[in-house]
Amino acid sequence: MDQKQIGHFLKTLRKENRLTQEQLAERLNVASRTVSRWENAKTMPDFDILVELAKLYRVSVDELLNGTRNSERQNPEDTNAIRSIAEYTGNEKERLLKNQHFFAWIGVLSWIIFLGLKLAGLDETGWTEKIASFSAGMAFAMSIVALIYTSKYLRKIQDYKHRILSQKRL
Repeated sequence: MDQKQIGHFLKTLRKENRLTQEQLAERLNVASRTVSRWENAKTMPDFDILVELAKLYRVSVDELLNGTRNSERQNPEDTNAIRSIAEYTGNEKERLLKNQHFFAWIGVLSWIIFLGLKLAGLDETGWTEKIASFSAGMAFAMSIVALIYTSKYLRKIQDYKHRILSQKRL
């Protein structure tokens, strides 16, 4: 997979379809800067976006990933597998974001409690000291939990995609 070749191919397809980066970005609900990054081989589109690009440009995902046109048409089974992968990754990302927000809010609320007690000078004695310490610890713990949680699930999504893609040469 040559990312520069893919970026060039994406740019060629966009121009063939007489779209500006801004128009394409609007259709895909991404920033125009994101489209520029794809075309300049700085980043790759998420898998669910690749499926949308393939539909829009009437090419296969395989062609997008190879950065060239194929004379062969894509097998319908492969198309279904690609759609399943895109749906799965989209759902997993959505679930992951919800959980990240949950952990982040617990962390933020813990920091607010800690800072409130600290600013009020109530963090040094009695039961408020225990609450302040617990809140600071909880904020720190939520940061660590969110980091571990995200890396675990991102790896799970990547492994799933690799497993499916290696079973079928798309």
